Amino acid sequence: MAAGLRLRLARLWPASLLGRLTLVMLAGVLLTQLAASAIWASQLRAKQQVEAQSAAQYVAHSAAGAIRFFRSLPPAYRSLIIQQLREMGGTRFFVNFNHAYVPIEEIAPHPLAQGVIATVEETLKQDLPHSPGFRLAFAQPDRLVVAEHDVRLEDLPHSWVQHVLLLKPDPAPILVIQTEIEPGNWLYLAALMPNPYFLNGSDPFAWDRLMPQALSLAVVLLLCLLMVRSITRPLAALSDAAAALGQGHDEDARPLPETGSREFVNTARAFSAMRERIARYIEDRERLFISISHDLRTPITRLKLRAELLDDEALRGEFEEDLDELDMMVKGALQCVKDSDIHENPAEIRLDALLGRMVKSAHLAGQEVAFSPSGVTVRGKPLALKRALGNLLDNALYYGGRAEIDVREEAGEVVIKVRDHGPGVPEDALASLFDPYVRLAHGRDANDGGMGLGLGIARGIVEAHGGRLLLSNHPAGGLVALVRLPARVM
Repeated sequence: MAAGLRLRLARLWPASLLGRLTLVMLAGVLLTQLAASAIWASQLRAKQQVEAQSAAQYVAHSAAGAIRFFRSLPPAYRSLIIQQLREMGGTRFFVNFNHAYVPIEEIAPHPLAQGVIATVEETLKQDLPHSPGFRLAFAQPDRLVVAEHDVRLEDLPHSWVQHVLLLKPDPAPILVIQTEIEPGNWLYLAALMPNPYFLNGSDPFAWDRLMPQALSLAVVLLLCLLMVRSITRPLAALSDAAAALGQGHDEDARPLPETGSREFVNTARAFSAMRERIARYIEDRERLFISISHDLRTPITRLKLRAELLDDEALRGEFEEDLDELDMMVKGALQCVKDSDIHENPAEIRLDALLGRMVKSAHLAGQEVAFSPSGVTVRGKPLALKRALGNLLDNALYYGGRAEIDVREEAGEVVIKVRDHGPGVPEDALASLFDPYVRLAHGRDANDGGMGLGLGIARGIVEAHGGRLLLSNHPAGGLVALVRLPARVM
């Protein structure tokens, strides 16, 4: 389970530096906002509870005073006093008398409202210890029943409650206190809390509170994204330049801009200097090998002429054999350099036409090659790819007798498979086939004129195109050379 969780997290982790920095900054800012909001919410709840408790005690003391007042009045005068209070605009409470308890449709349970009710009830019991009991509840004005026979608050004259209860434009919850003054007489008190909307401000995650935090989070993330983008863009240019240099496409590359942070400017300058040194090294190497080839051909030719003058045929044969081997080594080394550094402009290459010409030439030479057109096209250097694929086909024909070529597209790659029907190669010798001048015993017997440079040259060309050359033994026998090229290279 732990391994599966790590695998899923690894898949969610972005591969690019821009994605990783953005994700880290997003997580950091979001966690900071959540932590700050949690701390602020806890402080807000504590403050609201203290304020609500103080307000509840104030309302409870006022209600206790009203209950004492109406309890002290003769029953006949109570209605008169209530009528006078209503004509005057009311007092702290809306007051009414009923013959029984009036059921109240309470608001949804809320911790702060329940705490207020508990505090009011406890305070009333302390102020009026001999009262038979109290019924308390919070209700919404539009659903509040104030008298028997389902008389609702909205049925009363507006003047009775306009200065006591808040009905418009945003109604507030009303605290209702009912207690039995004497058997058959229930005092009904309805009042607002000192802060009528105390329940609305108790949610720290309300939309009006989250909106400023969301806006600040968006602004911070936007600024972070712009900053990360400005940091990673030069790195992307450096990555492209390094890839072009590694694939040998650096001839027309633009110099890296020396802008941005001091570290990147120093890196860009160091990379540009390294690119210039590598270019000079390659040019010097080409001139060196050309000079070596030119300088060695003349003495080799003179030595061959002088060897012809030797009377001893056995000695003359040994000299000629050594000179031929030396001449082949010089030509092979020069070919290795030239074939690895092919200066061509990339173009669209139809593999059917390129491979078809090679297969046709093999057929004319009496060799057996199986090939089916595929209609696949790649972009690359035509002569370079022809040399690489030609080397693979020549090896297959030399060492396997007959060859099969298969071309297909899969997962954004062009796959070219060249298989021979020879004895194959020992598994421990596969890795060494790309080394210069390495030839196995079977190879020397089948092609005594080779030098062991073809596979190394082919791999260098394929990798310069951003691809891979893989060698493996076929289960049915023979060697398989697998070329994987990007569907659109260069």
